Parts: sequence; C-alpha cells; structure tokens
Amino acid sequence: MVNRLFTIIVLIGLPLSVAGSLFHWSQILMFVIYCLTIIALAGFMGRATESLAIVAGPRIGGLLNATFGNAVELIISIFSLKAGLLGVVLASLTGSVIGNLLLVAGLSFFIGGLKYKRQEFNVYDARHNSGMLIFAVVVAFVIPEVFSMTMDEAETLSLSIGISIILIILYLAALFFKLVTHRGVYQHKSDTAEAHEVPEWSKMKAIIILLLSTIAVAYVSENLVHTFETVGEQFGWTELFIGVIIVAIVGNAAEHASAIIMAYKNKMNVAVEIAIGSTLQVSMFVAPLLVLISLFFKDRMPLVFTLPELIAMVTAVFLTIMITNDGDTNWFEGAMLLAAYLIMGIGFYLL
Repeated sequence: MVNRLFTIIVLIGLPLSVAGSLFHWSQILMFVIYCLTIIALAGFMGRATESLAIVAGPRIGGLLNATFGNAVELIISIFSLKAGLLGVVLASLTGSVIGNLLLVAGLSFFIGGLKYKRQEFNVYDARHNSGMLIFAVVVAFVIPEVFSMTMDEAETLSLSIGISIILIILYLAALFFKLVTHRGVYQHKSDTAEAHEVPEWSKMKAIIILLLSTIAVAYVSENLVHTFETVGEQFGWTELFIGVIIVAIVGNAAEHASAIIMAYKNKMNVAVEIAIGSTLQVSMFVAPLLVLISLFFKDRMPLVFTLPELIAMVTAVFLTIMITNDGDTNWFEGAMLLAAYLIMGIGFYLL
C-alpha cells in the first residue's frame, strides 16, 4: 500500500516539480510538492537498499542504506552552500545527527518493541559505535567551537579543514576495520538468527533504481533550496529550524522508513546500523566533506556550530549510548529517545 502510494507520488510529483520550476508556481506550493517527491523517491531508495542488504548482509546493507540516505542530504546541502545558506547546512547536519539518534532509532525501538518484548542486536558493534560517536561528535565538533573563541575567521577555517581531513581518514579506516580486517570477528547470535529472505529486486535492478532516484533527488533538491527563504518568511521559521527539523527529516526519509521496517521485522542489526551508522557517516564524512566542498564557493563553511546545536548533539549521543550499550532494547527506551527529540524540536522552533 505504502509502496504504491510512493509510486503515485513520484509519477505525479516529478512532472509537477519540472512544471512548477519552469512556470514559477507559488513557492509555498512547490515547497510541499518538492518535499513529498523527495520523500517518495527516498522510499524507492530504501526498497533498493533493502534488496541489496538481503544479498550483502546486515553490515554492508546498513552501510549502503545510510550512504544513499545521506546522499539526499548531501545533495541538498551542496546546493544550500552554493546559495550561501551556511546556517541551513550546519543546522541540517545537527538535525541529521539528532534525527538519526533520537527520531530514527527511537521510532525503530518503539515500533519494534510494540511487536516484540525484547529486541537484541550485536553488543560488540554497539560498544564500538559508542566510542566512535563520542569521538565524532563530542571531540571533533566541540574542539572547533572552543578553539574558535580565540581565533579569527581564517584560523578557524584552517582548523576546520585540518579536523575535516582527519575525520574523513578515520571514517575510511573504520570502514576498513569493520568490513575487512575484523569482518566476522565480533559475532553475535542475532547475526545469524535472521531468516533467509528473497530480495524484492535483483541486484542490477536495485542499483539502477538507486542511481535514477539519486539523480531525480538532485534535481528536486536544487529547486527545494530556492523555496527556503519564502517558506521561512511565510511561517515564521528560522534558518535553524528549517535546517534542524525540515531539511533533516526530508533528507533522511529513506533511512527513517528502512530502519523502522527492519525493526518491525526484528532485524535489529540492520536497524541499528542504519541509525547509528548514518550518524557516524554524517559527522565523520558528510560534514567534513561539506567543509572541503565549501572552499570552491564564495561563502566558506567552518565546522563551528551554535551552542544549542552542540548541546543537542552531545545530549543525543550520550542518551543513545546509555540505551544501546547493552545490545538490548524495548518500546519504552524508544519512547525516551522520541521524547528527547520532541523536547529539542520545541526548543529549536522557539529559538
């Protein structure tokens, strides 16, 4: 039912997106059309990566899902950088971190927990991810904020570039560690407990759909960025709220859908890999990559967040670590994560 609805939205939304941009329809109307179209396209990306996950296994499947899910946000952010909307980009990165850790993981744990009393996942991966989360968010994001207080803009940008390069190298090293040198070393009984499934699409069909969906998302995202200013003025939304809540939810729609589906099927290894793996990818690869990409534009982006953004991300990291470190979850823990996200959402709306 949902898949059919997404298909209808894409078939209608893509032509309307092209027509609206050519004939300059209402910016408010086009904002709604663009968001719905991107979410529907993200649904196709989620189905394709789920098919690939069945073939490749939970770790690689979760990585693929996170990568293509973050591709949507990366594309939106690049066009936002081009438009000089640095505040929206930094806010969307914040929204992606707290959205994945609190909203995606929270919904996954809550909905999966309603069906199963307890859900287990690889505790070794959870503990490994905990250390990486603390490094990626608490160390790499807080350090530029603290040091920038006594630096000028040029020095802050140089610090951000150095940290960005280190983050990207460490992220690639982490992938090499998990997928090559230590693949299969830290096994858990839930790794082999999942029933064999037949993928919805063949490997080639899934790859083609992923590529076509990504191209379509790139086109719609470029037009979506141009509606932010009008929408913000119309509804009284700040750049911070648009980035943290709106762009983050739209940009991560594929991961939201896939993680919840995986949790409902009791495939918690994939669900956790999507939520936490996506957060690590955003903080250790997407954010530093955007800092480096911004060097090619007029407005260059340092890796410096506002105090509310930093506190929100650090809080989300420590709450998630406390809940996931035992490799076991339930619906109430999911409800706590969701409650934290709602509290932060209200705060960002009122800022």
